[in-house]
Amino acid sequence: MNQIDLSGQVAVITGGAQGLGFAMAKRILDSGAKVSLWDRDEEALAKAVGALGMGASSQVVDITDLAGLVEAHARVEAEIGGVSILVNSAGVAGNNASLDQYDPNEWRRVVEINLNGTFYVNKAVVPAMKARNYGRIVNISSVAGKEGNPNLSAYSAAKAGVIGLTKSLGKELAGYDIAVNAVTPATAKTRILDTLTDEFIQYMLTRIPRGRFLEVDEAASMVAWLVSKENSFTTASVFDLSGGRCTY
Repeated sequence: MNQIDLSGQVAVITGGAQGLGFAMAKRILDSGAKVSLWDRDEEALAKAVGALGMGASSQVVDITDLAGLVEAHARVEAEIGGVSILVNSAGVAGNNASLDQYDPNEWRRVVEINLNGTFYVNKAVVPAMKARNYGRIVNISSVAGKEGNPNLSAYSAAKAGVIGLTKSLGKELAGYDIAVNAVTPATAKTRILDTLTDEFIQYMLTRIPRGRFLEVDEAASMVAWLVSKENSFTTASVFDLSGGRCTY
């Protein structure tokens, strides 16, 4: 494993208690940064911080609560230091259903968490980055945001929205030495699969030319570079982790 230098930096990772977020937190911590895991699952957070050890801390937050996010960010800045890295990994897949059968309340929930939640977290964190004229942000989208998945319209639409948000914000912040990029993972073996049918999981596997699901450490490796100072030029861009599935 190559060594990315993130020494002296402070990272916030939403959804950091498990899955992709936890793997990214570990890689960023191993690279020298301090990390604050943001998640709504207090028990999972405690286990994650214990597993990561020194340099890791947590905040119990709901990413749909803007006021709570602002307060959590203020606590991190006061207790740990200025946040220079943000990884937005929190998300839900939602139910499998055709659009005409999709529950409108479930649609609103999925969009509120995946798209609006990403907006709220960025809104809470970006002002201090602008004031310091530095930052690195990675928003976790999905291959579904590029290609759409049948019977997963809410998730696909929300993740497409994350790509659009990333491109807009990256352009807004380009003059502040703040890089804002998105990654579009194919399916990884995380708890997000628990809400999907076996038939749908198998369908997604057949769409990946590599013939396997994404390993969480592979995603963490890409994100570690994107949040480093070495990424001094690329912004408002999308990086695929699709195993060959994406065609654009």
